[in-house]
Amino acid sequence: MKRPIIGITLDSETSGGYSKFPWYALRKNYCDTIFQAGGLPLPLTHELETIKNYLEIIDGIVITGGAFDLDPELFGTKERHRTIITKQQRTEFEIAITRGAMKKDLPILGICGGEQLLNVVLGGTLIQHIPDEIVSPLTHEQTNPRNEASHTINIKNNTTLHRIVGKPSMSVNSAHHQSIKTISGNVIVNAIAPDGVIEGIEVPGKRFCLGVQWHPEFLIDSGDKKLFAAFLIASSDYAQNNQ
Repeated sequence: MKRPIIGITLDSETSGGYSKFPWYALRKNYCDTIFQAGGLPLPLTHELETIKNYLEIIDGIVITGGAFDLDPELFGTKERHRTIITKQQRTEFEIAITRGAMKKDLPILGICGGEQLLNVVLGGTLIQHIPDEIVSPLTHEQTNPRNEASHTINIKNNTTLHRIVGKPSMSVNSAHHQSIKTISGNVIVNAIAPDGVIEGIEVPGKRFCLGVQWHPEFLIDSGDKKLFAAFLIASSDYAQNNQ
């Protein structure tokens, strides 16, 4: 059976670290987990003019996370927390390709910052810095290794996420200082951390449109593997119906 092609958004840096020149980056376990789930990973570069071509060939898209933030002006806020770091080209590309994917009902999985971007595209807003807005917050920028759990989440009944993982809670990692603040009317919150931070959203009526605040590509909880399996099933269905 032909593997569905899964687009994965890349991170980018101007210089330093890997190279003295601008470079793209993608953690290997994004690709590994997608391949193991039955997909063919395709990293997506950030040129806006490539979006139409990408949307013609991919069968699903993963919007990844990264060590940066969305510009608060994107969700209607002029106040800017001192910790905000933006990547304009990457964000412009991800917003545009997410909007295009939604128009085509292409399966979408937003991870960490990708969940936050999906929420903003859908009309929601963000908490710019959790410690400043959440009373007695958990340590959402965990100090233990990212391939270990940091805290649990509670999964809401009668949601797509609950149907996928088949249980009321999961153990997840945590690598973020921002989170979802408000959602738009057509979005459902499907998971919440013990401190009240929103950990997952989904859009009813779509083939697969779901965002999670943790990094399921590390496969820490059994539900993570089920999440990718469901995403790949939806992507295979899209591929078969759009040949």
